[in-house]
Amino acid sequence: MAGSQSSELKIRSVCSDDHAIWLPLWKGYLAFYKASISDEVTDSTWKRLLDENEAVYGALAFNEMGTAVGLVHYLPHRSTWTIGTYCYLQDLFVDEDGRGLGAGRSLIEHVYQEANKLNCSRVYWLTHETNQTAILLYDKVAERSGFIQYRKMLGNK
Repeated sequence: MAGSQSSELKIRSVCSDDHAIWLPLWKGYLAFYKASISDEVTDSTWKRLLDENEAVYGALAFNEMGTAVGLVHYLPHRSTWTIGTYCYLQDLFVDEDGRGLGAGRSLIEHVYQEANKLNCSRVYWLTHETNQTAILLYDKVAERSGFIQYRKMLGNK
């Protein structure tokens, strides 16, 4: 996938050499949401991001000094409501050093561009209702759907 940039930030797709810079951001994201997943799942996620046969994509945001400050993961998928596809923005995280630089917005806009290239008709995502800082941004770059998520955990990996 292609990259994009703002005046201070560079956004580009992850590549195989990025594991050491992706992993701390991924762990920061999990810590932010107080989530714990196994190393096996983390390893699988990384492999999927690099596998051309998987419809799972990732990008990193770099500040002007070349330090990775954010990540995004997204998944195009079929929908029963369209002939084409939708794009689920699954993970978005900007570390403390990257906040206030526009990294979150730039990562979302990167997904919009990539989803458009993949002929997706929509990009959508979830956030926790307590994540007020993110909600302030999301209200500027997208519309709230009004839907409430329900889920039942099944115990499968």
